[in-house]
Amino acid sequence: MSSEFAIQSTAELSAPTVEVGQRPYALTHCTLYTGHQILQNHALVIAGSTIIDLVPEAQLSPEMPRLDGQGWAAAPGFIDLQLNGCGGVMFNDAITADTLDTMHRTNLQSGTTSFLPTLITTTDGAMVEAIALVTEYRRHFPHRVLGLHLEGPYLSPSRGGIHNKTYIRPADQAMVNRIAQAGPEVVRLITLAPERVAPEHIQQLAQAGILVSAGHSEASFEAAMAGFEAGVGMVTHLFNAMSPWQGRSPGLVGAVFSQADVYAGIIADGHHVHYGSVSLAQRIKQDHLVLVTDATPPVGTTLESFMIGGQPVFYRDGRCVSADGTLGGAALTLIEAVGNCVHHAGISLAEALRMATLYPARAIAIDHYLGQLLAGYQANITLFDPERFTVKGVIDQGVLAWGSGDLEPSLRTT
Repeated sequence: MSSEFAIQSTAELSAPTVEVGQRPYALTHCTLYTGHQILQNHALVIAGSTIIDLVPEAQLSPEMPRLDGQGWAAAPGFIDLQLNGCGGVMFNDAITADTLDTMHRTNLQSGTTSFLPTLITTTDGAMVEAIALVTEYRRHFPHRVLGLHLEGPYLSPSRGGIHNKTYIRPADQAMVNRIAQAGPEVVRLITLAPERVAPEHIQQLAQAGILVSAGHSEASFEAAMAGFEAGVGMVTHLFNAMSPWQGRSPGLVGAVFSQADVYAGIIADGHHVHYGSVSLAQRIKQDHLVLVTDATPPVGTTLESFMIGGQPVFYRDGRCVSADGTLGGAALTLIEAVGNCVHHAGISLAEALRMATLYPARAIAIDHYLGQLLAGYQANITLFDPERFTVKGVIDQGVLAWGSGDLEPSLRTT
């Protein structure tokens, strides 16, 4: 993680959860980034887990309890479509509800309220285990874990990166059937190399409603375009682990730049992608560029090493690298990614926030209830300092689930 855009220190994590219950309350005194507007002197009215109104503060009843936003910025809770681990845990290492709980608690400190736990290349048995876990977990927390991201195992060995090459393999019909049957409520996203997967398998997954993403791929421009025709709707960590854009060989990067309706995830940490490339990608992809973290166990901890794909990865100078220098995920949070886009890539704050909220929600077709601050949407809200990009408080399903200490006492009746 960078030092410039840090999450709040653990000393500030003692603020108790504020239970508001079904009685409406208003979030006031903050600048609202709704996803479409930037509003001041307006309030969000929240009842239970839902935003029920967005009104001028002057119209609030004097009797309504208020949560004072202290003049900070308020945005929809961040949505991370690629999260391998954080808080000292790695999803591949322990496919359990406790792991998902730890990831969520860690996420709250940096403003992320919803995520796709990402299972990188592994065995069929582990994939089946993850599908079963997410199926059950979502019965209890459907807005916390939005589904599973299977990153692999149907990848190009030459672009495998840190993934365990022992498990990189061709797609087989039985497992494709299993994934498709799980459907998008369980498997939201699958990353595969389109040049190594039969078009009929891509079609089957896409027709099941699963977002198919091209990644860890050596696809030529032509093979990538064939993948898009078969149903690929996204690329995973743009520029990384994929065939590059060259004059005589546009590759997967050139192919996705040619398709306005294909989404692209990007890791804006200054290590995976040059900020000039982030800026260029944003100008080309516009509302189809999505911030992801690709985060790993060091986020939210002091860990200096961990394991991925059977090999040690070291966290040094903000980078996660193996002994041979291969990048092994990231130590990034979405609040940092937003700040990096604003400060280093010349992207407006409103647009950078959409890249972490509205656009990922659209990519996985949940933008009718997450990713915006509007009546009828889930009350997942991140309060942050827009100058330093530090998170000050997080409302999760209508409840002040995390705060820096001065939010909780401000819940009051005027």
